[in-house]
Amino acid sequence: MSSLDEELYRRTDEVLHYLWDPVGVAGIPGARDEYDAYIPQVFSLLKAGAGADEIADYLTEVATQSMGLGHNRERDRQIADLLLEWKAKIFET
Repeated sequence: MSSLDEELYRRTDEVLHYLWDPVGVAGIPGARDEYDAYIPQVFSLLKAGAGADEIADYLTEVATQSMGLGHNRERDRQIADLLLEWKAKIFET
């Protein structure tokens, strides 16, 4: 993995844990790995050039299907937009 890919992966981890955080564990040190299982797929979507809607769809699916939580499409779209902004910033030339 290139250093730029590592940076994007790290930022994806941080955004999912501290900002997306559908379970509400961002302030619990022992739960820092709560969303680790979802990082690779979000990272893959970002690397493949997925748009905000596709990323938001995945986040919504995880929250509703895997976690059994309510639907918050607006938040998921905001997180997807932020992830795409990070990608653009990291890979700007």
